[in-house]
Amino acid sequence: MTQRGKLYLEQRKKVEPGKSYTLREAVELIVSTTRAKFDETVDVAIRLGVNPKHADQMVRGSVVLPNGLGKTVRVLVFAKGEKEREAQEAGADYVGSDDLVEKIKEGWLEFDRVVATPDMMGTVGKLGKILGPRGLMPNPKVGTVTFDVKQAVTELKAGQVEFRVEKAGIVHSPVGKVSFGADKLIENILALIESIMKLKPASSKGTYLKNISIATTMGPGVKVDTVDVRNNLKAA
Repeated sequence: MTQRGKLYLEQRKKVEPGKSYTLREAVELIVSTTRAKFDETVDVAIRLGVNPKHADQMVRGSVVLPNGLGKTVRVLVFAKGEKEREAQEAGADYVGSDDLVEKIKEGWLEFDRVVATPDMMGTVGKLGKILGPRGLMPNPKVGTVTFDVKQAVTELKAGQVEFRVEKAGIVHSPVGKVSFGADKLIENILALIESIMKLKPASSKGTYLKNISIATTMGPGVKVDTVDVRNNLKAA
């Protein structure tokens, strides 16, 4: 059995077993009870009524969180010529082509997100076994394979997050830092869920938004009332 730390156990005592909190109650609870010595990340886990084994029920996308993620995002862009200059002007941390491919093959991975123009994907494809398992491979479905590199870099720097439903039908995503406070975290969580709701597959039957829980890096999960979340989305 996994041994839990003292801080985790103290926080867990404040979470009522089996209770589904309103979104505001849940966020205020995790913000007020955190005791870590660093600014913890807040994560959301959303269970959807889909079967990811079926291609037509795969939920995948991206969203720019209104309050960002609270961290500096290092963006690498594969581009040439005019698009290379465009990426640099937009604030990309690293821009190049074959030179960066060779550098990454040698083990360099000092970046958080990757963008590529469509004409560069043949070159970037050589890095599939390196970037793929790390979730760094550019993908047109989330806007990271595009000729509009200015917009892509700007959105990534502003706090864009990618999400993808896992085998168990769950989407995991960070939504900010504890230091954001309740209001900003709620805004980010609602933006994420709204984006996921818009991607509901036509073949998904029954309840789509099944369960939601939020937690800090070191804390226990807190269940969120999905009805309250839906009401928040309607009122937004």
